[in-house]
Amino acid sequence: MGKPKKTVSDACDSWLKTCLRNELERSTLKAYRSHAKIHIEPRIGHLLVSDLSRSEVRDFMDELLDDDVSRALVKKIMISLRAILSEAVEREWATHNAAAEVKVKRSSRRDAKRAEIPTKEEIRKIINNAPKTHRAMFITAIFTGMRISELRGLTWEAVDFDRKVIRVFQRADEYCEIGLPKSRAGAREIPMAPMVLNTLGDWQALRLKSDQNLVFPNTVGKVQNYSNIYNRVFKPMLVENEIVDHEGNAKFGIHALRHAAASLFIEQGWTPKKIQTLLGHASITMTMDVYGHLFENAEEDVSMFEKLERDLLAA
Repeated sequence: MGKPKKTVSDACDSWLKTCLRNELERSTLKAYRSHAKIHIEPRIGHLLVSDLSRSEVRDFMDELLDDDVSRALVKKIMISLRAILSEAVEREWATHNAAAEVKVKRSSRRDAKRAEIPTKEEIRKIINNAPKTHRAMFITAIFTGMRISELRGLTWEAVDFDRKVIRVFQRADEYCEIGLPKSRAGAREIPMAPMVLNTLGDWQALRLKSDQNLVFPNTVGKVQNYSNIYNRVFKPMLVENEIVDHEGNAKFGIHALRHAAASLFIEQGWTPKKIQTLLGHASITMTMDVYGHLFENAEEDVSMFEKLERDLLAA
């Protein structure tokens, strides 16, 4: 009697159980479940993993793109599909991973969306007009490039006033639960600019009650909810200070504060590797994909080529 035939849906269920068994964060499990149940199973869940071909996987990927699923999300779904089929191979339900070599190609330069970065004037407006309840948080974000999840999970033990550094070793997820950083690179030390040092010193003096010793707790001392920060504080602040788009809506999300920090780091002439470390990116590729265009300086490039010519001909 041969082995029972397993479908892609069977492999999805097995993989999700493995992820749950490995105690992945709830937000990660939620994303993986969405990939499997909303995108993968409805389209190819009925297919047998033993018969699945590379062509069928490619058709699945193209169908997602044709249905206007964003290229970024399609990449994540394909990563999940590869993991699902890898699980099937490990369980001997299939002999090979049909998705292993099917990749989402880079979008053209024409279609690529660059991160929208606040101008210096907009950054100064935020610093000068942020509500007292969140000014310290926003200033810390602007000068350190910390993720909002890292700021929500920041504790006073991680703020070293003597060494003038902030140690990042945890973050708060979308459920307000404290966990490890997004990746190994997320654990890092970030120097504090004088404004951050002084602002956090003043903020600490207020001694907001928090059983978890959080730097930026909510009114009852717990982890702040991300949507509350954005909808009740950040967005109204932008609108009130006319930092808006052509329709009068808030121009940026909170993540723009991290982009602002990166742009300031780059303007100082710091190396991509140093900026990768400060931002906690898992790879230099990620840093360059998001901020590579900010390193470009046409006038400086011209000067470099003029010097190259002078040095060559002088020899």
